[in-house]
Amino acid sequence: MKSALYRFIFGRLMGWKIIGSVDPNIKQCVFMILHHTSWHDFYLGLFSRGILGLDMHFVGKKELFRFPFGFYFKWMGGAALDRSGGLNKVDAIAEIFKTKPVFRLGISPEGTRKKVTELKSGFYYIALKAGVPIIPVAFDYSRKEVRFGQPFEPTQNYEQDLKILLPHFKNARGKHPQFDFDIPTDDSL
Repeated sequence: MKSALYRFIFGRLMGWKIIGSVDPNIKQCVFMILHHTSWHDFYLGLFSRGILGLDMHFVGKKELFRFPFGFYFKWMGGAALDRSGGLNKVDAIAEIFKTKPVFRLGISPEGTRKKVTELKSGFYYIALKAGVPIIPVAFDYSRKEVRFGQPFEPTQNYEQDLKILLPHFKNARGKHPQFDFDIPTDDSL
């Protein structure tokens, strides 16, 4: 019932569609989400999650998960990031994968909604340390599509692996395209 309501709002009222799917047998992964240029991306992600019927997650600093909003953020798929004990963010997030049998983490490698010239590599190293695949997800406002790509196993060669992942985002446009990360052309990949 909830999925049908999400489909109606997302598809009929908003005019969006989901292209591709996620194998429900993939219980742990990192969703590499581009282009993140607007707060609207959050509810597009929620609709996509509801339509696909899969648990999808995000991380936030542990202070967000205290009273009074802690229950809400957990219910929405959030996981508290505890960096105590000297762990850096990558290690701390990789540790979360060890404690949760189902953890599909959405990360925007831009790290902000503003224009960037380089992606942050944390998403890649989290997947590598956790031993999980990366699934590219394009939020394309120009076509009103959320496009899910194929799972990709990182090889420990970040630069080469980006050349495989980034073409999924070619021609996708964020809500505010002036802030889109520039996807390199085929000859510069």
